[in-house]
Amino acid sequence: MFPARIEHYARPRTVAEALAALSRCEPGEAIFLAGGQSAMQAIKSRMLRPQALVDLQAVAELKGITLTGGALTIGAMTRYADIARDARLGGAFGALTDAASHVGDRQVRNRGTIGGSVCWNYVAACTPTAVLATGGRMNLGATSGATRSLAADDFLLGPLETARQDDELLLSVSWDAPAARTGSAYAKWGLVTDALPVIGVGVSVTQDASGKCVQARVALAGLAGGAQRGPAAEVLLMGSAGDAATIDAAFAALAAEADTHSDLSADADYRRQLIQSLGREVAQRAFDRARA
Repeated sequence: MFPARIEHYARPRTVAEALAALSRCEPGEAIFLAGGQSAMQAIKSRMLRPQALVDLQAVAELKGITLTGGALTIGAMTRYADIARDARLGGAFGALTDAASHVGDRQVRNRGTIGGSVCWNYVAACTPTAVLATGGRMNLGATSGATRSLAADDFLLGPLETARQDDELLLSVSWDAPAARTGSAYAKWGLVTDALPVIGVGVSVTQDASGKCVQARVALAGLAGGAQRGPAAEVLLMGSAGDAATIDAAFAALAAEADTHSDLSADADYRRQLIQSLGREVAQRAFDRARA
């Protein structure tokens, strides 16, 4: 596989230089290169034919994890491996480390980035689903100097589609300080250990002082529609104490509601079973982390 001809290459050292390099190109002509784990494959197969590449590897201000007063910000160029080994990201942010620990193989985790993953928004990907389950926000900067912040629900539009405009760069993903007694978890099932998820499930729950669930977010990976919320499960988890019977009922309802499909990896019925079995495991772990 050989890429189509690429006319221009830039390796900026700052966000300002990256946006300036983008501004010199026509809309849609250039792409940002993050870890390159997905983009380079698409370029080699000519699924993508950019005229220009803006390589973000040297932009230090896009890297790093900041936790201040409970609020979390992860730079768009922060690698999965750095997220996976950050001991501060338990409890409410456990789904992020769960997902980052099992993205691809070791080589992918040491090159791939959170920003690249959410902007690529592949149909079967762990990171967008974990970000959606935990209620992350995408912070964007434009060549005009304008900035904006979008909730994951509004940013992730569908497979390979996001709300990022051609003149924008994802700067970071952020989360407000979580409420007390909040926990989250994520797990996937693939054909082999490092495979893309046939089904992935992310869950975030918040309990009140009595142990009752007062907030629930559930997200799925591996369906034809890409990363998506699971409202049927969310409704049933609300008000519960995270007991096994309620969790089972919640994910049975989600499995019945989900638009599953059949392909070479699994048939629709098997995907529904995975939603139930994985959902049970992940929700229980999220409740356990909320209680810790």
